[in-house]
Amino acid sequence: MGRKLFVGNLAFETTENELKEMFSSAGTCEATAVIRDRMTGRSRGFAFVEMSSDEEAQRAISELNGKELQGRAISVSEARERSERGPARRPGPSMRDFGGGHQAPRGDAPKFRRDGGSRRGLRARKRSL
Repeated sequence: MGRKLFVGNLAFETTENELKEMFSSAGTCEATAVIRDRMTGRSRGFAFVEMSSDEEAQRAISELNGKELQGRAISVSEARERSERGPARRPGPSMRDFGGGHQAPRGDAPKFRRDGGSRRGLRARKRSL
């Protein structure tokens, strides 16, 4: 099985054929995949290249890392598995934390007040007094 490489800092106009030509100088390039935005279809500025052997992959890293392609110095490194990376989305509050989207079960509901109640519940208790 070949070694998968991560290629970063690509120009948005870079095509898979151009990458294949560039990496063929270091060895047999089996596959290239320029990653595109789902909504716009525009390149996201990085790609993955699969070389046929580990030796060719190491040669491609040493020869092509920092080399200029379409006016930009590309970065070439060994691709990491998904499990090694951090979370898939940015950390921070989700819509569930704000009560948007769907109703959360009672036990998992966010508590905004110190006593655990909500503003609506507080108003109802005041009216009942």
